[in-house]
Amino acid sequence: GRVKRYTFAQECVPEDFDGCKIAFISDLHYPSLFTHKRLGKLVRRLQKEEPDMLLLGGDYVTDNDSINALLKSLSAVKAPLGTYAVLGNHDKRNEVPIRSAMSENGIELLDGTARYMLFDEGGEMSIAGVYDSFAEDTLFAQHMERAGDSDFVILLSHNPDFVEHNSITADLAFAGHTHGGQVSLFGLYTPVKNTRYGRRFLRGRNRTTNGVTMITTNGVGTSRHKVRFCVPSEIVVVTLKCEKTEGDRKIFTNDDD
Repeated sequence: GRVKRYTFAQECVPEDFDGCKIAFISDLHYPSLFTHKRLGKLVRRLQKEEPDMLLLGGDYVTDNDSINALLKSLSAVKAPLGTYAVLGNHDKRNEVPIRSAMSENGIELLDGTARYMLFDEGGEMSIAGVYDSFAEDTLFAQHMERAGDSDFVILLSHNPDFVEHNSITADLAFAGHTHGGQVSLFGLYTPVKNTRYGRRFLRGRNRTTNGVTMITTNGVGTSRHKVRFCVPSEIVVVTLKCEKTEGDRKIFTNDDD
């Protein structure tokens, strides 16, 4: 796998969060092509990054027996601002034990709720998470409008389509589910996309009609078929910068792969 790095610079990033490093992983489907050995490597790689915040985008396990082992391993990544999670479509059948294991391991599940952070300089950031990212949820959209009073709003949604389809407003969104297609012919043709919007939110950095900058990760594991081709598994790392911009333009760069 790889570490996909971005820098997000925007005037509304509170000074307290300048330099804040956010790590994001999704779609582990543990165990799959993502094995026990690779889980250990993932945890060590995340620890090496020393993120201030860790976000988990859903679709965690392939069977009940793996839930505690996975979440206990991920809890070894100590992010000072916390670890936050949402559920994916494959997690519904295991929702009760997943919720319990998250609670036991200090992982905060954002199931249609938001977490607010207020720091010394008065800057506020809110992190909201979608419970069912495959539903049309006008109530959550209204909730996001209220969260928009914060200086900086992060949205965590398993499915990227939710953000576009519900006209959500946020500064930065993280999503998974698509696996980046999992198999692609050198980036030119992707047979299975798992998104109603074609290639638009398939992978990487994109922007919704409502102006939300969204990162869709290739994910970590695999589903259905234990194969990846031209779509590497990845950890996403975003560094926030409080910088003046020209008008409303947001500076968002890919630093490296």
